[in-house]
Amino acid sequence: MSHIIAYQKHSDLYTTVTLRLPDPLGDEGEIYCTELATLDGVTYVSVPDGATLPEQPPELDPQPVVLTPELKTALRAASPRCQLIAERMVQKIRARYSIDDEMFFARIGVGAAAGMYQPTPGELAEMQAFGEFVEAVRQWGRAERARLGL
Repeated sequence: MSHIIAYQKHSDLYTTVTLRLPDPLGDEGEIYCTELATLDGVTYVSVPDGATLPEQPPELDPQPVVLTPELKTALRAASPRCQLIAERMVQKIRARYSIDDEMFFARIGVGAAAGMYQPTPGELAEMQAFGEFVEAVRQWGRAERARLGL
């Protein structure tokens, strides 16, 4: 799990001072810290539990973040890392099911829910397999965002 810290980058005529991060690779080759996004001049960084930030430049004052639902939504929308997770989720689904497959299942589901169509046992089994697969992909995405503290 990770926690999120926030700070404001400091710039002068010649330099931009940013947060100093620990060695980017951990013992298992995993990324330690991830800059999530900058919102309204405040930069948010995901720091895994157990990672220790090195001493920071005096211009910076990184602080822990209390993650409100609104901030969480904003960070997820602005974060390139979260956007990549969303893209990979779609890629995982498209590797097995086409958009036409998904639309087929949606039409069957809507028709069944509205009482306008009775799915066959084969269609129900296909929809069940599709639903289970997609939910597994969504769980993977949730786990990846949770690793970022989101």
